[in-house]
Amino acid sequence: MEDNNSEQLEKLTAAEMGKLWATYMGNSMSKWILLYFLKHVDDHEIKKLLEHALSLSEEFLLTIKNIFEKENFPIPIGFTEKDANLNAPRLFEDQFYVHYLKYAAKAGMSLYLIAVPLMYREDVKDFFIHTMHATMQLLEEINDILMKKGFIIKPPLIPIPEKVEFVESDFLNGYLGHVRPLHALEVTHLYDNIETNIASKALLLGFSQVVQDKKIKELFLRGSELTQKALQQYMDYLSEANLPFPSTLDHLVTTSTVAPFSDKLMLYHKTDMFSIKIRNFGNSAAVNGRHDIGFMYTRSLISFTLFVEDAIKITINKGWMEKIPEATDRKKIIEKP
Repeated sequence: MEDNNSEQLEKLTAAEMGKLWATYMGNSMSKWILLYFLKHVDDHEIKKLLEHALSLSEEFLLTIKNIFEKENFPIPIGFTEKDANLNAPRLFEDQFYVHYLKYAAKAGMSLYLIAVPLMYREDVKDFFIHTMHATMQLLEEINDILMKKGFIIKPPLIPIPEKVEFVESDFLNGYLGHVRPLHALEVTHLYDNIETNIASKALLLGFSQVVQDKKIKELFLRGSELTQKALQQYMDYLSEANLPFPSTLDHLVTTSTVAPFSDKLMLYHKTDMFSIKIRNFGNSAAVNGRHDIGFMYTRSLISFTLFVEDAIKITINKGWMEKIPEATDRKKIIEKP
């Protein structure tokens, strides 16, 4: 009993508070998206996959809510039934759901993997270890269905090296001199960025068809153009190396113009996912060697960052952005009359 009491009295750190808050908001959104998808799914195996994903979102939400209640931490509003029209017509085909789940699960994994080493309170640490393992299991099921149904191709094959070699002076070349072939990690991240962005682009297309606010629609169209430009660059690099890549998913968006989600939910979703893309650029650039590819990621980083900034400005102006837990404003306390 003493251990339990001491655990309950242990205060949440900024890292624990921030990651729990972000996980709650993300899964609050995912819950309503998955509930809508489940209203319009015919394939039995894909339906089971959606149900599994929904059960995880609901479980994660409940666990975080319990932790917050123990700390008298205000439960975020997140997203509610007001943000979903579950009776709206189908906006996406069944196949898209599987690609979307992988897109969302990878985003979740990036959040959980960063969280685990920063968690010290036992219940919070155990929770994020569980979210990581549960999401990894879901990703395995997603990949199995993607391959079983022929929805996607695996990352490209390249030859096994004949011997250990050391790089030469052309390793960094991208514009001048001899440009070496792509190495395995460059291929990996180009493929990963294609896989992520084809799902993002199809989602943007669907959202653009149904969003009500003119400014948000314009932002989504701009996001679609940015995503298409980035996609073309990634595909061109693999194509020049005679390597295959996944095809686009735009054909999996129906012609419906009835919104299944609120403008608030859709804007939050794309802000969040473009933020994840920015993180991906950092991961991609970190293992890249060639100057031309590095410059491409840098340009994408700038344009995607500006997109996120403009999206946040709209969210703030609409009064939709909940405040993330923040440190004490000492200056404000000192200057208070």
